[in-house]
Amino acid sequence: MHVLLNQGLKRREKIKVREASIERKTNETDIALSMNIDGEGKSSIKTGVPFLEHMLDLFTKHGQFDLDIKANGDTEIDDHHTTEDIGICLGSVFKDALGDKKGIKRYGQAMVPMDDALAQVVVDLSNRPHFELKGDIPASQVGTFDTELVDEFLWKFALEARMNLHVIIHYGRNTHHIIEAVFKALGRALDEATMIDPRVKGVPSTKGML
Repeated sequence: MHVLLNQGLKRREKIKVREASIERKTNETDIALSMNIDGEGKSSIKTGVPFLEHMLDLFTKHGQFDLDIKANGDTEIDDHHTTEDIGICLGSVFKDALGDKKGIKRYGQAMVPMDDALAQVVVDLSNRPHFELKGDIPASQVGTFDTELVDEFLWKFALEARMNLHVIIHYGRNTHHIIEAVFKALGRALDEATMIDPRVKGVPSTKGML
């Protein structure tokens, strides 16, 4: 019994905590953000951009991450700076939390339906930033949120996380449903890509690094 207990302690000691945080302040935004990749889908998100908060809550839940965001920005002008800078901060924290990427699956994909909409997200945690968005977002606004900011957020997230991010909107009529499917699929694809595969020795790359 004593030996088994010690072995269990040793196994727990080997588990790395994959979490990171950032504080970023400019003349336009003031953001504090923390993320735990190996979380439970818990979120506390206050940004002043309600639609973005809803999407990030979905992303967190479906990715099984823990995410805390407190953001103040010049939303009296519009939501652009706040949305963009949260994407920058989230990408930076995600990259830092991943650490050396040893043992991860690296690739992930998810296809998510949301009523009339179907969206697909494919990711490669390659350390090479690239972003593609294919498909249409029918309306220019959802509530007060400019839907062109979805592209802006995702591109900045991919850039700072240094990953390939491909988003395909297969079809859909309702703009809210389309964007919701994208964020759910993003969370699920990243959940898969960040999973530790016990068969992987080092990193999954012939280069020997990611």
